[in-house]
Amino acid sequence: MSAMDAPTANEPSSIPPEAIALAGRMYNAARQGDMAILGQALLAGLPPNMTNEKGDTLLMLAAYHGHADLVRLLVQHGADPNRLNDRGQSPLAGAVFKKEDAVIEALLDAGADPEYGQPNALRCVEIFKQEETWRSKFEEAPGRGKAVPGIEIGG
Repeated sequence: MSAMDAPTANEPSSIPPEAIALAGRMYNAARQGDMAILGQALLAGLPPNMTNEKGDTLLMLAAYHGHADLVRLLVQHGADPNRLNDRGQSPLAGAVFKKEDAVIEALLDAGADPEYGQPNALRCVEIFKQEETWRSKFEEAPGRGKAVPGIEIGG
């Protein structure tokens, strides 16, 4: 597709309004930790790594808002714990920022790489004075150093 073929801001979207509304409901469900809605949607084929206009995945939103059980559910359905948003931020770094300990544990169990993203989660524990709690766990994390830019799980 050339630049001439790309849609412009003046052209109507090719995405039906119903699909946009459904996506909005899914992102809100992730923010609210609504396991029932997202569980059904995932079973019905909802892509676990779908992103919003900022590149935030359902997992990023669930992690940032402190929903560890939903993080586990999304990972079980193929959500990539190392998928970065458009700003280069990882779900793990977001969970460190928000001091969501149960989410951090869930992400580490899922293979999240504490060295991936900008700033990465290891740097975030320094910035947000959580080294005593997390540094050794991050250094020993099974996913440490395993995230590869451009290679996403389940994407």
